[in-house]
Amino acid sequence: MEITDIKIRTVAGDEQQLKAFATVVFDDELVVHNIKVVSNGEKLIIAMPSRQVSNGEYKDVVHPITSTFRKQLSDAVISAYLEEKDRPRG
Repeated sequence: MEITDIKIRTVAGDEQQLKAFATVVFDDELVVHNIKVVSNGEKLIIAMPSRQVSNGEYKDVVHPITSTFRKQLSDAVISAYLEEKDRPRG
């Protein structure tokens, strides 16, 4: 599965753990919205879209099955976030 597009929506405020939301398109046929880019203090990580279930826990709506694909997705989203963050505004 190939990542064919990534759109980043940054979140205002450098102090926040949540840095951005990503929309990722796969094979120009499937889109996943609301992948979070989060700072855990040491590095940036991604958090997959989730929803709250009746017992109050949050469950991922979608997630990578293999660690190889998770790394590929994480690297691509974080790279797109860093490019967007460093892009001059004007």
